[in-house]
Amino acid sequence: MSISKDDYSKMTDKASPNSPVVMNCVKAFVFGGGICLFAQLLNTLFISLGLGDKEWKLLTSSVIIVITAILTGVGVYDKIARHAGAGCIVPISGFANSVVAPALEFQHEGYVLGTAAQMFSIAGPVIVYGTATSVIYGFIYFLVTK
Repeated sequence: MSISKDDYSKMTDKASPNSPVVMNCVKAFVFGGGICLFAQLLNTLFISLGLGDKEWKLLTSSVIIVITAILTGVGVYDKIARHAGAGCIVPISGFANSVVAPALEFQHEGYVLGTAAQMFSIAGPVIVYGTATSVIYGFIYFLVTK
């Protein structure tokens, strides 16, 4: 049985409706902004508690990472991400999710060959290319400023 390209195109268009682009952008903005707002509230709280610059910066990042890891572990972060879309890839929470999710997915294969080996399967390229890019940027900065 043969289907023409036009018929196939019509079938695929009917089976996969268009994404609501504007609504997805609004949701990403609201959820991503909400994560950033939460982090700012943590900053304000930690500063009001009298913590120094170094402490409140480290503590804010750590709290966001731990909360994201816990929400990923109990399956809530994935439900949030379904609605938030790109808003959930705010760097620190998105990175924490990309480390925890594969670790949980492959835990049945054991701690070494499952969890440890697969933990950075998603985040690994980000680390590698982020580090390489920062070295190149640092070298260019060095050349320009010297």
